[in-house]
Amino acid sequence: MKKLMTLILFTFCLWIINFTSPVHALDTQNGAEVFSANCAGCHINGGNIIRRGKNLRKNALKRYKMDSLDAIINIVTNGKNNMSAYQERLTNEEIENVAAYVLEQAENNWK
Repeated sequence: MKKLMTLILFTFCLWIINFTSPVHALDTQNGAEVFSANCAGCHINGGNIIRRGKNLRKNALKRYKMDSLDAIINIVTNGKNNMSAYQERLTNEEIENVAAYVLEQAENNWK
C-alpha cells in the first residue's frame, strides 16, 4: 500500500510539473530579429563600434565573464557603462532570445 501511494504521489507531482510549467524554448530566430533592430547599430557582426575590445566574440565574452545566458540577459536588461538598458524597450522574452542568439553567434564566430 505504501509503494502504491508513493507511486501515485510521484505520478501526480510529475503531472503537475509537466502541465503547469510553461514551456519556454528560446527562439534564436526572434533573437536575430531583435538584435538586428536594437543591437546591430553598435554590435554589427559581433563587433563593438564604441569600445573595440568589448565585442561579442567568444574570447571577449569569456574574458569579461559575459559568456553565459544569465550574464548577457543581465547586461541587456540593466545596461552597464556605455551599454544601454533595454528593460523598458524589450520584453523579457525578447531579451532572453537575443541573449541566446548572441551566445549562438559567438559559438559560430559570428558567421
